[in-house]
Amino acid sequence: MTALPSSDHEALTARLRDFIDSQVIPREQLLQAHDTHAVQQAVQALQREALALGLGRPRGNRSEGGLGLTWEQCCAYLETAGRSFLGPAVLHCAPPIQPDMFALEALASPTQRQRYLEPLKHGQLRSCFAMTEPAPGAGSDPRMLNTTARRLDSGDWEINGHKWFITGAAYAQFAIVVARTDAGVSWFLVDSRTPGFEVTRIIPTMEPFDIGGHGEIVLHNCRVPEDALLGEEGKGLDHAQLRLEGARLFHCMRYIGLASRAMDIAQEYASQRESFGARLADHQMVQAMIADAHIQLYAARLMTRDVARRLDAGESIRHHSSMAKVFVSETVCSVADSAVQICGAMGISEDTPVSMIFRMLRPFRIYDGASEVHRSAIARRALHQRLSA
Repeated sequence: MTALPSSDHEALTARLRDFIDSQVIPREQLLQAHDTHAVQQAVQALQREALALGLGRPRGNRSEGGLGLTWEQCCAYLETAGRSFLGPAVLHCAPPIQPDMFALEALASPTQRQRYLEPLKHGQLRSCFAMTEPAPGAGSDPRMLNTTARRLDSGDWEINGHKWFITGAAYAQFAIVVARTDAGVSWFLVDSRTPGFEVTRIIPTMEPFDIGGHGEIVLHNCRVPEDALLGEEGKGLDHAQLRLEGARLFHCMRYIGLASRAMDIAQEYASQRESFGARLADHQMVQAMIADAHIQLYAARLMTRDVARRLDAGESIRHHSSMAKVFVSETVCSVADSAVQICGAMGISEDTPVSMIFRMLRPFRIYDGASEVHRSAIARRALHQRLSA
């Protein structure tokens, strides 16, 4: 994509900031009421408003109503959207939908694009990505995949398996189901109304918000047509990397925004609250926490922007996106934890968004590959490069 002129990008990001602050953040009060249906309705209304204002779909082609931002330009834009729990969903670029669009753009046949990708782009459908399984199935190690897809004499596929922690499952009209065939790990497009496909429950988690929750899905003799295969049979692990690299980068961008908001709230509180004869902001230990948070966020932004530039340049970012994912996920958790500490009792209450921000950020160290798994992969690649030199 051709980058927007910097002045246009800055003006667009400023308009988004106004929209997030004036229209989106005030709707977050619905989260405290734990009214999932009301939150979903509010997000849909805000999505329509964002699209009408020319703010939605940052990576979408301009010819199709998207903004056409480069990956690097998405850094500031998604950070701004990410200041609100609802922001990325309102811009129609929250997971799993945005990563699923990446995958469909690269892998879908013309028929699949018409049936799934085009409606997904325009908010007419919702999707989920069904890979994770209960033990002893696939989790951080996708090679442990237990779900199977058997080709029938008719050419159709019969899928059997058990998935869980599937983000967005409750409201998804279709799923990308990862299953094992004779050729290896493969992907299938499965409509949620297909007989044998059932969302059995939504798993309670610590996060205050995720549209569609994290679902548990059972597939029992779930029969799909031959053309439900997405991409090449047996290439599912390669497809997963294609989907995840951009997804991790989007997570980094939006969660930097949420962590920054937590620190902004903490700084405002520290500037007003007095303790031991002085404002909290005048105590050196509090100042150190604030300084460290800004240093960490600065480094996180630079790392994210570097990976984005590499992706814009067409480079492979597998190694760099792993490093960014580990660093940013741990940084935003650290910053949010400091914000909780600075706010004291207020930081663990729901009288400010700080505690909810912490609960939203902590799972990022697990989702899309736990930090420990990424560190192991980073070390293996580094050692291999040294041995090959």
